[in-house]
Amino acid sequence: MSHDYETLRQSAIEKLNSLPEVLKTPDRMGIPVQEMPSQDPQVRSHNMKEVATGYSKEQAVLEAKRCLQCKNPKCVLGCPVGIDIPAFVKCVAEERFEDALHVILESSLLPSICGRVCPQENQCQKNCMVGLAKKDVGCAVAIGRIERFVADWAAENNINSIPAVAAPTGKRVAIVGSGPAGIAAAADIRKAGHDVTMFEAFHKTGGVLVYGIPEFRLPKKLVETEINKLRTMGVDIQTNFLVGRTRTIDELLNEDRFDAIFVGTGAGLPKFMGIPGENYVGVFSANEYLTRSNLMKAYEEEKSDTPLWHAQRVAVFGGGNVAMDAARTALRLGAEKVSIIYRRTREEMPARKEEVEHAMEEGVEFLMLHQPVEITGDENGRVKGVITRKCELGEPDASGRRKPIEIPGSEEEIPYDCVIVAIGNASNPLIKMTTPAVEVNKKGNFIVNEETNETSIKGVYAGGDIVLGAATVILAMGQGRKAAKAINEYLATK
Repeated sequence: MSHDYETLRQSAIEKLNSLPEVLKTPDRMGIPVQEMPSQDPQVRSHNMKEVATGYSKEQAVLEAKRCLQCKNPKCVLGCPVGIDIPAFVKCVAEERFEDALHVILESSLLPSICGRVCPQENQCQKNCMVGLAKKDVGCAVAIGRIERFVADWAAENNINSIPAVAAPTGKRVAIVGSGPAGIAAAADIRKAGHDVTMFEAFHKTGGVLVYGIPEFRLPKKLVETEINKLRTMGVDIQTNFLVGRTRTIDELLNEDRFDAIFVGTGAGLPKFMGIPGENYVGVFSANEYLTRSNLMKAYEEEKSDTPLWHAQRVAVFGGGNVAMDAARTALRLGAEKVSIIYRRTREEMPARKEEVEHAMEEGVEFLMLHQPVEITGDENGRVKGVITRKCELGEPDASGRRKPIEIPGSEEEIPYDCVIVAIGNASNPLIKMTTPAVEVNKKGNFIVNEETNETSIKGVYAGGDIVLGAATVILAMGQGRKAAKAINEYLATK
């Protein structure tokens, strides 16, 4: 099917014109899912521009008309921040786009971001009755794409989307980290009238939205726009401020006299496999590789102070969204061949289906049922290849996925000059090291009250990847909102 914007738009216009004035359930069920317009794969794999270009107005309206407006909408239960999905979708179906925006903003400050990067197929869309009726989540109403349209429409039409702030309370709250959890928490706490100061270790705000997710999936100007909403609301944002070094949690509480603290520092400590050769020149954690490209724009070689590692043959270890991001970034940085090396099959991959399909369209090679066992190097200590061992799938393990079993004697060496390890992240231990009273589990994640997200320290709350481990943007936001609600209640009684 064509992904050309104008072709898809004209098709939507024709379908809209053919619909009856009053839509019944069979009419709605008969409307096809609207495809997302996107750049041609052969073109986009050589630029950093956004891959998906967004619905036209006609497509958004037509897709919204597929919604059955259920009396007991299960889609809302699948949304970690509790957006009233049927309400905003109904507004779009009736071309009341500004009303749709305000419905979304009641629960989320980041519709332009969540509409792009949230795994809707595992959350709201997984529960959509249209998809359930057709026994295919791919047939669900494209809630995320509609949300993105609303946010983009508002930006194009300069619609004010700054939440109102209550009268000053005199209470002060520190937000540690400016990623999705911190943004959500800061917005809800500031709306309640409390003074909010956000501390960010990097020189730019946005956390994983800025350093982790590539430009071609999430343009950084959108993140900047959302952060500026916080500034407009009166949130004080301080960058180059590393909590645990610049100031400790105890100092913020007892010397700087903050009434409450929310910690949303994410999971930024990369994991490695522990195989021979990981110290060779040309081996990167996905964190470093993506940070150099995304945050520091190494691909703009004439402007950037960060060196770019020029590689022709790149191996990526892992099968999640970060692995897809690293592989697709490597293509855009000039690699001739990029391989995803994954020890299971595509069915077990945790990456979003859309991201896997985009990577395949762009020419990324997938070596399934292959386990990296060694990275080889040349006489100068630079990567020259990867030795892999073939696998077969056994019984399900603790993750619910079938366990890969290595096949002895199936080793082979494949030539590469760069390796990117994308097998997950752990929590940065810095705050725990400087705050002995905070309780963590064996993985280093903060242990919190499940109802309030309060840590073992009174008045200190945490949420996002620092609690969940590596999760998603919207789950982190949900944690930020839950903690903000508890903080607001705590401050009302303090």
